[in-house]
Amino acid sequence: MANSYKDTMNLPKTDFAMRANLPQNEPARLAKWDDEQIYWRVIEKNKDGEPFVLHDGPPYANGPIHIGHAFNKILKDFVLKSHAQRGFFTPYIPGWDCHGQPIEHMVEETLGTEQFRKTSQPEIRRLCREWAEKYVGVQREGFKRLGVNADWEHPYLTFIPNFEAGNVEIFKKMYLDGAIYRGRKPIHWCSHCHTALAEAEIEYGDEVSPAIFVRFEMTTVPKGLEDYVGKLDVAIWTTTPWTLPADDAVILHPEADYVAVVHEGRAIIMAKALVGKILAKFGWEGDELVEGWSATGVELCGNRYKQPIFGDQGEEGAFIYADYVTLDDGTGIVHCAPGHGADDYLAGNKFGIPVIMPVDDDGKFYIGENIGTGGPWSGMDVNEANPHIIEWLDDRGMLILHEDISHSYPHCWRCHEPVIFRATDQWFVSMDDTSLRESALDAINTKVQWIPAWASNRIGSMVAERPDWCISRQRSWGVPIPVFKCAKCGETVADEATFDAVIDLFYTDGADAWFTKKPSEYLPCDTCCAKCGAGVDELIPEKDILDVWWESGVTHTSVCKHRSSEGLTFPADMYLEGSDQHRGWFQSSLLTSVGAYGVAPYKSVMHCGFVVDELGRKMSKSLGNGVDPAEVMNKYGADVLRLWVASVDYSQDVSIGENILKQVSDAYRKIRNSIRFLLGSLDDFDDGLAVTSWDDLEPVDKYVMYKTKRFLSDVEAAYDAYRFNTVYRLAYDFVNDLSSVYLDITKDRLYSEAADSPRRRAAQTVLMNVLEVLVRVLTPILTFTMDEIWEHYPPKMREVKGRPDNVQLAGWPTIDDFVPHFPADAEDALEDDFNAIMRVRDVVMKALEDARNAKLVNKPQEAAVTVTVPADVLSIVEAYPKAVFEELFIVSGVEFVLGDEVAAQVSAATGEKCPRCWNYRTLGGNANFPDVCERCGDVLESIGFTAS
Repeated sequence: MANSYKDTMNLPKTDFAMRANLPQNEPARLAKWDDEQIYWRVIEKNKDGEPFVLHDGPPYANGPIHIGHAFNKILKDFVLKSHAQRGFFTPYIPGWDCHGQPIEHMVEETLGTEQFRKTSQPEIRRLCREWAEKYVGVQREGFKRLGVNADWEHPYLTFIPNFEAGNVEIFKKMYLDGAIYRGRKPIHWCSHCHTALAEAEIEYGDEVSPAIFVRFEMTTVPKGLEDYVGKLDVAIWTTTPWTLPADDAVILHPEADYVAVVHEGRAIIMAKALVGKILAKFGWEGDELVEGWSATGVELCGNRYKQPIFGDQGEEGAFIYADYVTLDDGTGIVHCAPGHGADDYLAGNKFGIPVIMPVDDDGKFYIGENIGTGGPWSGMDVNEANPHIIEWLDDRGMLILHEDISHSYPHCWRCHEPVIFRATDQWFVSMDDTSLRESALDAINTKVQWIPAWASNRIGSMVAERPDWCISRQRSWGVPIPVFKCAKCGETVADEATFDAVIDLFYTDGADAWFTKKPSEYLPCDTCCAKCGAGVDELIPEKDILDVWWESGVTHTSVCKHRSSEGLTFPADMYLEGSDQHRGWFQSSLLTSVGAYGVAPYKSVMHCGFVVDELGRKMSKSLGNGVDPAEVMNKYGADVLRLWVASVDYSQDVSIGENILKQVSDAYRKIRNSIRFLLGSLDDFDDGLAVTSWDDLEPVDKYVMYKTKRFLSDVEAAYDAYRFNTVYRLAYDFVNDLSSVYLDITKDRLYSEAADSPRRRAAQTVLMNVLEVLVRVLTPILTFTMDEIWEHYPPKMREVKGRPDNVQLAGWPTIDDFVPHFPADAEDALEDDFNAIMRVRDVVMKALEDARNAKLVNKPQEAAVTVTVPADVLSIVEAYPKAVFEELFIVSGVEFVLGDEVAAQVSAATGEKCPRCWNYRTLGGNANFPDVCERCGDVLESIGFTAS
């Protein structure tokens, strides 16, 4: 009989699969979205909504996407879809950074260095473009596989004519305003890549360097040291012996006191504060100071000494001072080579110290015997020269001490080789001549929202302390610096007319024309050198190209302004990239926008951390700990990867690995199967069957409605604050609580009541509201799964007229969408009551578990409970029928008694087990069905059941 009763139950029924099979099903759904043109349909739906423009930072088009790419693009998709679901107009134009040394390097490797050097610049640029186009295609497919919505067929690429022209528009404005200049300054130089590097292109790593203490023989005598004429030295300290051929000064701290130590008959000047430490290090503990003599850095300024390498040729250096000299280590006196260091350059410039540069583009000393060459080390690589220089100094009695130290040292971000500081003629953006630094800091501090807020301090300190921006590079593949040099006198030729001509040229033919056409073919015929009057035929195009950070930095113009007809705005609402972009794209975009327009290019900036492995280690080929997003999607699916992104605090470095992905996969299954239960329980339901009166809901139904309302409010606030991990936690906890309580306790109603029972319809109404909220608010995160669920709504619900065929078109749930509507005088007391009742339930469920373990009962329906509660709780529970608690505890009887604290006692239920619903009740209440409880008998009678 029990088996036949099973056929009378309203068991869940759905065509939504329990197993997701995401790796197989997601690609098919992507094809469906392509056919539906879902991106464009969302854009069309929201075309009259408030714009929200997230401007895409361009990844580099070189190789397949990695896990960092996936993390970044998924976060952007969260931002955009959460806005689009709420009706915002969200055009999203993806882009790629296609110029630069890495692509040029790959072409060089493909051709071979010898053939590469023989190849014309236009041909090299053609090959570079083909390489970039190849990987734009590869990465585009990788990003699409993540489920990211975008205008994938019309991306911005930094090598297209429209984009290249935008570079010149910004250069023109800043050059004519006086913010761009050509100068000879020390910059980071990569000898391996043969190019200058900006600070944003530098990464730091530990290196072992030789630290040496050297004595320079003085040629002047400070007052008070006349007894040591011809026997007077200054002790310096340096970690770059190879810079000594360019030495031109020694730098002291202006306010520090300096003394002279007598060693082997010679007086040696050093900082008074370091004497004890220095003498111990040198093994000179018994040496004495020149009695009664000391002088400050300012007082010693102007003294001179023999240049350490070329002194025998009459070359001398000078004493100067600067505040940055410290008294922490060394001798308190540092040697100064203005051509090999930014600080040295600034200090030397203040005192008129000339810049000497003996090092060529390959990082080797120029050949020669005089200052400005390598002298004894002519033609030698500077780093290889270090031990030879140290030996040379030692042979001449100038070396006091040599020790190796490990310290942080700048490396090229592309080839990862150590770089050198080298003074060359370069193009710079001045940070101060036009108050760019001041204006940029004002924008950072007062105009832009930083997410997280503390990020403003990070970029602010970088902008406050950064040197002038070196924007020229000595490569082929990029946008040329749009100025000309007079062949006769060397003067720079650049004015509004020449810039406009170049802009027109780039719009028409692209930047390649710079390398194939003569200036006379596109410049105004009356263009001439303002200094010597040479005509247009005497002009030579600049050979250097622009820094790729400049190129990506002007996307606010080349994309946001140039494509404003597509709905893009300037400033953009948001830039979102990795935390390293505070010194990269965020900063280059800010400086070019503030420099050209006086405003930041973004209203808000959100950053994400780096992806590390489960042990917190940076991913690297050597460790073999990389995680390929393609492999993750082939095993788990993109939605599991997306759920992982939602689960972490993106503002910090985040971990990923197999164990983490398994945990996330478990959470995904929990969400999927809980929603599957909702779908199955609503199989015979539609909006027309929903309970329309608040009073027709049972107390626990109302409580869950309140929880759903609060969940929606909290999730919306989390999306507004871009706290996606909070969305994840709220959703997971809500589903988990729903599954363990409401879905469990209402099974009796859903399965055993008559199909059209008011009590069953009330529970289904609540489940309908829960489903509508969950599916819509989780669409930005589980974008594949929620659309799959949308397609598998109960038949009658999916046939509603006007219902969108894709959940991305369904919009955002609101409180007004709930059925029935919440009463105007919302019963806050009920929610407070149930918060107390749920605490009682926890105690009861623990007692039932203990009873099962003690074999007193097998299932909770076999139990009756007596619950002791304090007076305040008793007043709450007595306001509700006992049936509320029998359902809530899933027991067959409940009694409440007064006591000091909450406790529960379990006993066997009275009555007999109903073979249909398995509750313990008095059987035979319906005479036609004497073997079941009265409720089940009435249901059987209503459906005309006849026992077989």
